[in-house]
Parts: sequence; C-alpha cells; structure tokens
Amino acid sequence: MSLSTHTTPSGFLLPSIHSAPAFFTEQPNPTTQSSATEQWTRLILTYARHRKLFVLRVEDAESTDSDWSEILRNERINRMFRLHLHAFQRSSSPVGRILPNHLSNIISNMVSKNLAAYEPPKQTRSALIFWRLPEEWAEILYDWVVSIGQLNTILTFYDITDPPVESPLTNIPVPLLRRAISILGKTGRSQMIAIADGEGVRFLARSK
Repeated sequence: MSLSTHTTPSGFLLPSIHSAPAFFTEQPNPTTQSSATEQWTRLILTYARHRKLFVLRVEDAESTDSDWSEILRNERINRMFRLHLHAFQRSSSPVGRILPNHLSNIISNMVSKNLAAYEPPKQTRSALIFWRLPEEWAEILYDWVVSIGQLNTILTFYDITDPPVESPLTNIPVPLLRRAISILGKTGRSQMIAIADGEGVRFLARSK
C-alpha cells in the first residue's frame, strides 16, 4: 500500500503517514516512537480543530463510532491486508487502528507539554485537547464579550457556552472556560460572581 494523503468524509485531509501500518503501533526504537508521537500530536490537534472536538478518551481507540474514528483507525489498511497479506488474517494483532495503551501514552505526552489536560483531574483516561491554548481561549472570550457589548454585565457560563448566536465559544467545556476566565482574572479583566443559581462572571474593561 503506497503512502498517500486521503480526505475523510468530514473533509479532513489525512497526512500520508496515516497510510503506514507502523504508524498505528508503538515502535521499540525510542527515537522512532518519539517522532511518531509528535506526528500523532499534530494530527490530533489539527483534527480536533477541524471538528471542534474538545475531549479525547482512551476508550475512543476501541470505538468504531467515536468522533475520533477517522484518525484513530484506517480501514483502508485493514482492507489491504485482508486482500493481500493473508498472514495478518491469522494474527491477533490489530492492523490499521491504534491500541488504547498507545493512545494513552500519546495523551500523557500531550499533557506533559501542556497541549492537553486530564479532565476530570486525578485520572488518566480522558483529557481536554488544547487545539487552542487556554491563553488563546481567554483572548477569544474577552474579544467576544467586548463585541457583543457585555462588559460589566454578569454572564452565566450557559450564556457563554450556548449563546443565542453561535460564537467561537459555543459548546466550549466548562473546565476549559474556567481556565480562560482565570487567566483573564489574573490581568484584572474578569471577576467571578456568586449568583442565585450558581456562578457568573463579570468582564471588566482593560486597565489603562
């Protein structure tokens, strides 16, 4: 099977490395595996941005209908091996899909580089994927509040994550939203407010 790019049903262009069976298995050579992990990281981040996906779970490696299946599996590799390499039909090793432990190690590496964060904390099976860094989300959030004229107004998290008109913040996970608000708080541009049904946030004008 020649290595070639491929466009998925969602319109995402897979890199040619995605056609390589070895890409889906952990390599014994640390240097080779390190390079593959970097390639997987770029793929995960660009695909997450393309699909606006925020959460990646180790279990996604085993699901055939996961939001991530387009990159965590390559059925074209499976078909090729079934047709041309009958030895693989007798093998119990998976072909053309990443194993949960392999994906877990990739997520761990992303967390160590602040490109992801385990969520909820104190577990290692699910992570927020930072296809935009929290600092970037903070600026997007602030610019959006300014654009809709809501400075000095108390907004609920629901107001931000599910606004009447879709925005870049639509469906952003609350833990990631909290990170962005916290960053703005450190520069005096946000203030958490207790309200009757939970929490709200007031966004303040930039100090001169």
